[in-house]
Amino acid sequence: MNSTVYQTIIIGGGFTGLFTALNLAHQHYPRSVILIDSNERFCFKPLLYEYFDGEMDSIQVVPRFSELLKGSGVIFVQDTVQSIDLHQREVKLVSGNSYNYSNLVLALGSVTGYHQVAGAKENAFPFWTQADAIALDKHLRDCLQTAIQTKDIEQRRKLLTVAVVGGGASGVEMAATLADFLPHWYKALGGNSQEIRVIMLNHGHNILDGDINYPLRPIAEKELQKRSTTIEILTQAEATAVHPYAIEYKTNNEIKTLATHTTVWTAGTSIHPLIQDLPIPKEHRDHHHRPFVSPTMQLLNFPEVFAGGDCAAVIDSSLPPTAQVAYQQGTSIAQNLKAIALGEDPKPARVNIRGTLLKLGINDAAANLFNVFEVTGEPAHLIRQGTYLTLLPTPIHDFKATTEWLDEEIFHHHLDSHNVGKKVVQAVELIGAGVVSVLVARKLLQMLGDEGQKDRKV
Repeated sequence: MNSTVYQTIIIGGGFTGLFTALNLAHQHYPRSVILIDSNERFCFKPLLYEYFDGEMDSIQVVPRFSELLKGSGVIFVQDTVQSIDLHQREVKLVSGNSYNYSNLVLALGSVTGYHQVAGAKENAFPFWTQADAIALDKHLRDCLQTAIQTKDIEQRRKLLTVAVVGGGASGVEMAATLADFLPHWYKALGGNSQEIRVIMLNHGHNILDGDINYPLRPIAEKELQKRSTTIEILTQAEATAVHPYAIEYKTNNEIKTLATHTTVWTAGTSIHPLIQDLPIPKEHRDHHHRPFVSPTMQLLNFPEVFAGGDCAAVIDSSLPPTAQVAYQQGTSIAQNLKAIALGEDPKPARVNIRGTLLKLGINDAAANLFNVFEVTGEPAHLIRQGTYLTLLPTPIHDFKATTEWLDEEIFHHHLDSHNVGKKVVQAVELIGAGVVSVLVARKLLQMLGDEGQKDRKV
């Protein structure tokens, strides 16, 4: 009796997992595909800030897997993985169900890393999922509502102070977002927007240190001071403990306390526990304990298993843990899975780093495009959103999100460009794809053309 199971299991519905599944469907993969994720919805993490501050809605940023996979032939299972047995080729779920596989794709990503800071997990707000965004939104609104009714100045000051731990890209984007919309929220309630404080604690000497966005640091530092409320940046400030109404940090060998009702944790990530528990020796892991994979994205000792995104490290390569890397790896994994199914050899994954995009507040961003030139302000904001909209899974979702983001009116304006406009449009066309690129390019040309008209009138 032949007990061989010919099916591919994908664990994790982030960029790597979802794009692997969608590409397999597109390529008419000859084996059944099962995607397992504990959440009902896919989370487009780079745009979670836009969902949080109301610039975009759930359809755009956190669509349901059932919608994204409709008609694809991919089976979606909403469940939590309990264990992975690489030797028996079996995945066990919390529900009691289990699946055997001929090929496995590990796309679990990473988890919030609290680095053993006392009280951080219990008292700080992470920002990783839709649930995190909803929880932080509710908490901040409650703080503002309470503050508007509080006569005690010191108590109100604590309610209106937000500490953001971490000076990497996530910390910078979070601080900039908060510093723009919190004053507007509070002012709408009748409060004094100048009472809002946003403080960013950075362990190192400089923000974005060691980050792929580091070339944008001078721009980021400048733009952070232009927000609706000025962001206070504390460098060489190491968080040591988080309490319900305060955060302790160490600076110059001195422990200080910052009174606040809100601590947002953006200080890095940790390896997923399921990946940590895999029977992979230390010498086949990097310094973050992520398992090494070959250039074809296969585990070194288990070639039937592929891994990508944040939960794996390509041997002899250094790739940033970004969405553009993860989705490109998903595409390559799908191509290699089909090659194996057809008896062909897998090929090394190709990842093209197209640039970096950094949100710096509402309608503001910075972009480093192919390390050739930088764009800031609203043009960078449009490039950032247009670029990410082109990555939204499936053409149908892409179209829905795009039509909600850009108004058709832009088709009816006379467009006037100059050299800067042409460069920006070229960048969008290089980074983006399809109808979104055209729409963004036209919008940028209109904006830049209008500014040119203003300059000529002055």
